Amino acid sequence: MFHFELRQFPHVARAFNLSEQELEARLVRPWLAGQPVQYDDRRWSPDRARLTIYEAPQLRTDQLGLGRGWAEVTRSGTNVTEQLLVRARANERSAAGELRDEVLRRARAGALTLDEVTALAPGREAAEQVVLELLREGRLTVSGRR
Repeated sequence: MFHFELRQFPHVARAFNLSEQELEARLVRPWLAGQPVQYDDRRWSPDRARLTIYEAPQLRTDQLGLGRGWAEVTRSGTNVTEQLLVRARANERSAAGELRDEVLRRARAGALTLDEVTALAPGREAAEQVVLELLREGRLTVSGRR
């Protein structure tokens, strides 16, 4: 299980008992993208807040009471913040590389619209980024016809 703490003086927020998928979707992906993370009625900006992630056994309700959860996590768990962020960045680069390859393959086969690229990508922003990079590199061209 994963547990995280967001800290931006004087505020602190913590979440417990998340799966790796939940953690990645809720926190890691937006954090790496430089987007503020919405949690505990606050927006936590990656450029101002500090993120700490621990991997530790699942905490029972009685272990969370009276603010004891984070002490239990730090005592029984391992700080995996850097490893998770490094792995997530590598996965993003790998996925972006696969998307670039697929866009180039389809573009060689015929015209391709941005909507078609977006359907291949995890989101419109990722699609636009790949298309812009390929245009800058001269590996893709823009055509007014379909």
